Amino acid sequence: MENGEIFMRRAIELARQGMNAGAGGPFGAVIVRDGEIVGEGWNRVVGTNDPTAHGEVTAIRDACARLGTFSLAGCEIHTTGQPCPMCLGAIHWARIGRIYYGFRIEDAAAIGFDDTEFFRQMNLPAEQRLIPAEELCRVEALELAAEYARLPGKQPY
Repeated sequence: MENGEIFMRRAIELARQGMNAGAGGPFGAVIVRDGEIVGEGWNRVVGTNDPTAHGEVTAIRDACARLGTFSLAGCEIHTTGQPCPMCLGAIHWARIGRIYYGFRIEDAAAIGFDDTEFFRQMNLPAEQRLIPAEELCRVEALELAAEYARLPGKQPY
């Protein structure tokens, strides 16, 4: 059996365990570096009342804690479902280099996890989105950003 299939089957196993325990939906993920699992996670949205506790996010958190870093450059993620916009953003911020997924966005939609509207909203100009957003306290916020830019020894990410 190919290693990728081993890792995906582990993600499926984690998702199934979490799902059957009532933690959340059928979403599990593993983070792999150099052929070794360095992080595992499953959907814990219901179990923790945390809408950000998707399988990919919990796996990223686990891998970062285990490795003692916020960068997962050189890693790949194996996830049961194609990542939603939030998870895709987290994967990019973590600098994960490759994504493997089991079922597609449309498959998730068919069982009640419909991300298509989120993807559609993000492609609209800000003023056309369902959730209004507006600038507030720009001057003070820019001062804060300038303070950060001047901080000595800050670690870029």
